[in-house]
Amino acid sequence: MARLTSQSRGQLAAIAQVRWHIFTHSLRTTKGALELFSRIVIGIVITAGGLGGAVLLGVVASYFVSKGKPEALALLLWPVFVFWQLFPVMATALSETMDSSHLLRFPLNYRAYLLVRLVYGALDPATVLGTLWLLGITLGVGWARPGVLFLWTTLVLILFAGVNMLLTQMVFAWIERWLAQRRTREIFAVLFFLAMISLQLIGPMLSRYGDRSNATLHKISHVASPVQAILPPGVAAAAIASAADGRYVLAFAFLAGLLLYAAAVLRVLGVRLRAQYRGENLSEVTRDARPLQGYAGVKPGWTVPGLSSPVAAVFEKELRYLGRSGPMLLTFVTPIIMLVVFGMRGRSGGFLDNSPDLALPIGSAYALLLLTNLIYNTFGADGGGVQFFLASPASFRSVVLGKNLAHMAVLAAEVVVLAVGVSLLFRLPSLLAVATTVAGLLFAAPLNLAAGNLLSLYSPKKIEVATFGRQRASQLTVLASFILQILIFGVGVLTIFAARHYASPWLAVILFLALAAISFTIYGLVLTRIDPLAQRRREILTTELCK
Repeated sequence: MARLTSQSRGQLAAIAQVRWHIFTHSLRTTKGALELFSRIVIGIVITAGGLGGAVLLGVVASYFVSKGKPEALALLLWPVFVFWQLFPVMATALSETMDSSHLLRFPLNYRAYLLVRLVYGALDPATVLGTLWLLGITLGVGWARPGVLFLWTTLVLILFAGVNMLLTQMVFAWIERWLAQRRTREIFAVLFFLAMISLQLIGPMLSRYGDRSNATLHKISHVASPVQAILPPGVAAAAIASAADGRYVLAFAFLAGLLLYAAAVLRVLGVRLRAQYRGENLSEVTRDARPLQGYAGVKPGWTVPGLSSPVAAVFEKELRYLGRSGPMLLTFVTPIIMLVVFGMRGRSGGFLDNSPDLALPIGSAYALLLLTNLIYNTFGADGGGVQFFLASPASFRSVVLGKNLAHMAVLAAEVVVLAVGVSLLFRLPSLLAVATTVAGLLFAAPLNLAAGNLLSLYSPKKIEVATFGRQRASQLTVLASFILQILIFGVGVLTIFAARHYASPWLAVILFLALAAISFTIYGLVLTRIDPLAQRRREILTTELCK
């Protein structure tokens, strides 16, 4: 056993050394330095949010304990628990996990592999925020009741944090298993989409039916109270409350309950990781691939007036790929759902009911914002197929132009659907609203395309649909897109404010069109330099997308 332990330590030390060398060597490149800067900025933002939440939770926890209501700590632990489990799923762009399955090619024993998975899985924003918030609760309890209760709370919440981290890893491991097959991937995407939309509808529904829902919510709370008491947040709060009341036997019983939760979650996680360790292959390729009967040959591609054959081919390819993507099709419905959310009438009427002319511009801006997930990493879904673009006789400019036109065609179609939805939900958009929306998109879309084309070459990242944390763009792209969206929306708000200040609504259209001329000029300059830029970046592009 000692020899095995020594071997595991050597393996873990080797992995840590390799990761350190990869990190230090990446800083020698411009992209690596910018990635580090992006991580630092995002880390500062996350830490600031964590510290602010920790102070708030600490004050509330101190109040509960000082008033003799330590059982109310469950009201604080439940939001932390829910956030810890849902945030990694909803914000995978902020968490880029290492694909530890590559380590299975080396003689790594199972214990070392499990430890590496747990360590790398814990290095995400949810863990940082959750840990800071639990630290705030612990200090708040210590401020109100220093001494034994503070030490006991520290022990309970450390174990509670461990349960959260293990549960997050278990959920991710099994979701990756389900997403490895197309059918379950599509089912999961639909369920996830419906869950997110349902969360958005809670507020408007309560605002609209608040008076009639009070009795129903009261009944639900009576049923939910005993249920939450046996789940990890309720058990942790009960362990602290029992110790505060001097019932240490019961407190140790609740602590044992948390230990059982940790052991059960670790066991279920171990089933999934052991299957990976033993070489489980989740390929969807059938064993007996037979030639298709009645094969009619290659169908001719689309002929799009005004587009060359290479541009039309890429245009067709992009639209066909998007049409086969279930999650992408669902995101196109999201702006309509958001219009319904904002338009639901409460006691004083919905926001868009009071300002219906803003419905189309807001919906279109939201649609463009969703589309940036594609625009800013336009080659991510191509993966190794990017080599065909580089080896084809067509210019890389034609490839990029075809992709950009496909994305704008999708945006145009969605704006038309939004206009129909606005007409049905509110009223027919006015000519001014339509003109302002079109002019604003003519200003914002080319800037996003130009930035997306550059970032797709300077900071490409392969998209792996079946693995959480490797579905979005790099940290540099996230930070750059965030800054650009702030600038674009800031200019848009200032333009509309100037039009209202001078009491000339059509002035906003004129200003947007003037800004659009500048945007198209910038886009044209970027597009003319795509070919030499792609030639200089071809090795980095293929390295990042083909691994």
